[in-house]
Amino acid sequence: MAPVTTLEQYAEDGVLVLGGAAAILLQVADPVVAAGVARHSAFATDPLRRLRHTLTYVYAVTLGDEELTRIAAHAVDRRHEGVTGARDPDRQLWVAATLYRVGVDLHERLHGPLPEAVADEVYAASARLGTALQLPPGMWPADRAAFDAYWDDALAGLRVGDDARAVARDVLHPRAAPLWARAAMPPVRIVTAALLDDRIRRAYGIPSAPRRARLLLAITRVLSRIAPRRLRSLPSRRLLAGLRAARSR
Repeated sequence: MAPVTTLEQYAEDGVLVLGGAAAILLQVADPVVAAGVARHSAFATDPLRRLRHTLTYVYAVTLGDEELTRIAAHAVDRRHEGVTGARDPDRQLWVAATLYRVGVDLHERLHGPLPEAVADEVYAASARLGTALQLPPGMWPADRAAFDAYWDDALAGLRVGDDARAVARDVLHPRAAPLWARAAMPPVRIVTAALLDDRIRRAYGIPSAPRRARLLLAITRVLSRIAPRRLRSLPSRRLLAGLRAARSR
């Protein structure tokens, strides 16, 4: 993989999907988010659906045009109807923050830091993950330094409760998932442990496996470098194609 020089190259990199479970576990470490997800999500019966919906929204906001963003945001709002806290700006800020932080963290572990200009562009684009919904633009931290301060404060306030642990079980051990997805979970669990703050990881009861994580990330780094861009961008292209098809109906 050539060095990333644009927001598009960063956002379309399908390998970042490996961080999805870590982002979800961070999100539900907020008890309000956890309660909403535990009562209204279908992780236990259809564990891939939320991932598909989340990725479609993220790709629409970061790679799509204004109309695709509007369609994807409207779909999210429909799913949030009646869900406690789902439209609360503080929770939307936290969810957007996890998607940004985990994505950049995983990218840096695999490919090294983003160039400063691209890092700023990724950060600005990540704000739209919240502001396309109910997050007021002024709530997104003004710059990356302000975000780091927000992140540290938010982490300190997280509490992993029973709802969060139930969601974690369904995410990391998806009994209803197809065989190929269940086969992919051991490496996902290793990456998830590596991406979580140690206090949060221990609260979930997830064992640390730093050696296996380093080996897995090294293998992923090599495979990512030799994989053609068309393959790495396959998830974003397929999900956006589905959204465009729905728009044209």
